[in-house]
Amino acid sequence: MKKIRKAVFPVAGLGTRVLPATKTVPKEMLTVVDRPVLQHCVEEAREAGIEHFVFVTGRNKAVIEDHFDIAYELEDTLQRRNKLKELDGLKADLPAAGATSFTRQQAPLGLGHAVWCARDIIGDEPFAVLLPDMITLPGASGKRCLQQCVETYNAHGGNVIAVETVPQDQTHQYGVVAQGQEFGQAFEITGMVEKPPKGTAPSNFIISGRYILEPEIFDLLGKGQKGAGGEIQLTDSMIELAKIQKFFGHHFDGKTYDTGSKVGFLAANVAFALARPDIEPDFRAELKRIVGAL
Repeated sequence: MKKIRKAVFPVAGLGTRVLPATKTVPKEMLTVVDRPVLQHCVEEAREAGIEHFVFVTGRNKAVIEDHFDIAYELEDTLQRRNKLKELDGLKADLPAAGATSFTRQQAPLGLGHAVWCARDIIGDEPFAVLLPDMITLPGASGKRCLQQCVETYNAHGGNVIAVETVPQDQTHQYGVVAQGQEFGQAFEITGMVEKPPKGTAPSNFIISGRYILEPEIFDLLGKGQKGAGGEIQLTDSMIELAKIQKFFGHHFDGKTYDTGSKVGFLAANVAFALARPDIEPDFRAELKRIVGAL
């Protein structure tokens, strides 16, 4: 079984749900507390053992490359002003030299197409996919979502999809999986459907933005078959791949925040601030003051 070394971050989206903030700033670079949303995802991937970070970008996304590079003038200024804590923080966030790759998705043809654009960089090995507008906080295990998925992959092989539960009357809004044999927090997936009509979902386990996929997915994505919305959907190719390979769901025990929506973005800022020991006391006091004034 090959180690999961590489992760794909599809970052070509326009972020229309949070306009006008994303008119000039990529949605992935909006900040949750004091770091971009995408930085939170990269940190999650690094904690899971990822060694190479593959960003599938589009036009006007050069700032993403700059963020994951050395900023000579800034670092020099911090050094001269003796702001060593801030300097060390910047250096700690940087991936190692040669550990990032950037490739272009030249047209908005869907998530499946974005993943396919990374095929030559990934090569013939299993890989992770992290949707960059979904950020996670750990639950009781203390581990974020991708690390839990990697552990399920190491135990069972195959393909792994992170899942979370929603009320049954909301399943029509998501991709949903059918649950087979259980293995602790994981289970065998016996079916998948994208946004099933109300009352027809096979379970209330929804696909939640973290995947581990075998490289055979690229052949299926390369057929260019369009699905919902006239786009090449990742779920459609996963359904095809599931006919010949096993898929497992991992029920993430933490919390996922959709920063691509305004409410999700605001909720993420509150949750991540309360999870920070350095600012939690003052922030909690301020929250109480605001709520008390309502």
